[in-house]
Amino acid sequence: MWQLAVKVIDTAIVVVAISEIAKRNSLWAGLLASLPLTSLLAFVWIYLDSGNADHVAALSRSIFWLVLPSLLLFLLLPWLLRLGIGFWLSLAISCIATAGAYFAMLRLLERLGMQT
Repeated sequence: MWQLAVKVIDTAIVVVAISEIAKRNSLWAGLLASLPLTSLLAFVWIYLDSGNADHVAALSRSIFWLVLPSLLLFLLLPWLLRLGIGFWLSLAISCIATAGAYFAMLRLLERLGMQT
């Protein structure tokens, strides 16, 4: 149970740090957020929990393929905001579009016989 608490606290620290840095400097917050810190933490937790490097490799492959559709969020959200669409609606549209892109990528990977 204490390991779960440590995982949650470590992850929360990263998210809070990014949001606090963003209040002062969006470039540095963007740099920190763009680092694959969540992935690195997940790799460490999975390896420590299972000792299985194959599980880490499988997760890494899945992340690679699923990062591609996630990029739509980062392109669409600022574009919608620049068009003058409100924040919440822009965020909702971007999230829905990104979810659709994830679904399309999963279907594509399935059709190509790739296991994520």
